[in-house]
Amino acid sequence: MRELSSFGLSGIISADEMRVIDKNADGWGISALQRMESAGTALASAVRDERPERVTIFCGTGNNAGDGFCAARHLANETDVVVFCVGDPKTPEARTQLAALAACPVTITKTITPDLFTSDVIVDALLGTGARADLKEPYADLVTRMNTSHARLIACDVPTPGCRADRIVAFHLAKTPGSEVYNIGIPLAAEVFCGEGDLLLIPKKPAGSHKGSGGTVLIVGGGPYQGAPFLAGVAALRAGADIVRVSSPAEGFAPDIIHDRLSGDHVCEAHRDHLISLAENADAVVCGPGLGTAAESLAVAAEVVEASEKAVVDADLLRQPLPHATGETIYTPHAGEFSRIFGAVPASLADRGAAVRTAAADFGGVILLKGEVDVISNGTRVRFNKTGASGMTTGGTGDVLAGCTGGLLARMPAMPAACAAAYAVGVTGADVCGDVGDGLLATDLLRHLAHTLYRES
Repeated sequence: MRELSSFGLSGIISADEMRVIDKNADGWGISALQRMESAGTALASAVRDERPERVTIFCGTGNNAGDGFCAARHLANETDVVVFCVGDPKTPEARTQLAALAACPVTITKTITPDLFTSDVIVDALLGTGARADLKEPYADLVTRMNTSHARLIACDVPTPGCRADRIVAFHLAKTPGSEVYNIGIPLAAEVFCGEGDLLLIPKKPAGSHKGSGGTVLIVGGGPYQGAPFLAGVAALRAGADIVRVSSPAEGFAPDIIHDRLSGDHVCEAHRDHLISLAENADAVVCGPGLGTAAESLAVAAEVVEASEKAVVDADLLRQPLPHATGETIYTPHAGEFSRIFGAVPASLADRGAAVRTAAADFGGVILLKGEVDVISNGTRVRFNKTGASGMTTGGTGDVLAGCTGGLLARMPAMPAACAAAYAVGVTGADVCGDVGDGLLATDLLRHLAHTLYRES
């Protein structure tokens, strides 16, 4: 892991990035309760620095409150501690911390009284990184009272919106300027490797959604290879797209897909205007699966990408000059295709990461370099994915990945879509290979992909 340390995050990160890291840490054996214990210990240390005679810790109902409960327990035998609870904790980890705190010599209350605001130090553990600015009661009242108190105010990870903070004690990485960052033992791998946390960023279809809310995807390909565009199309549906159209000269039938049968035996100039019109009305386009290397097909497909707002460029279309969508583009080369476009693939994983990052920065877009360990970069951030199995070398698995990526791209930004797709397809392949071994078919992935993406964990 040391060789990958340069790919870790630094500076201020978003709430979504921290959600991903937290969930990925679970996969590396660092549980939410362990992280909470480390965070609460760090918070207690910061309070201890102030040498207070009396401390009030205001706790909400989420994991931020759990950090506060833990800090109160660590301070209980050193100073007078009062803990105010807005309500009952909603997470099992916070409930565990409150149960342990109840066995300590502290005052726990749900009643707002003036003396709560007269302590030497007040800890704001009300709301975490997902807090919204429009506070409801009693949060708004508590913030007003904390702001007018004479206490030193320490924010737990992030200040509650609108609340002043003399110190911000942040865990793992800063989420807001001016933070003091404390290491809580989250491994580097939780940042640089894709994991289950990446699936948290996939938007859920809200109640009342209608057909099309999950996105419309256009697949352009086929001709020499008949199955590829249909594998990609079903994968896009499994990834959550509502409407998928396969525009292809290939014969095929999939009842869930709109098959736009193109004339002739390959994509050609006669199809150009029709395909561009479809691309302009799609949320994402996947171009390349089964397309072949005919110059006319490549030229038309490249124009379709250029007319798209979002696109996944795959297979034979991965060649210079690379086409770019008007918005976001994801390129999904294997090692040979990457070498054809960008230069040789380095041997070491760290050098590979640097090469993909440079290529993405130079050419624009997100690159998902497929391999035993996938490398994904948007030119700034680099992520690695090591899910998968040896049985996935069978033909068509790359088409499933392209389609899954396109289905997610229709509903979310390119970098998280590529990371989620790579992880999910790899996990699905490993699960299926556990049953069928080297007999895995690309269609086997389609039956299980949605379960990987959308199961409750």
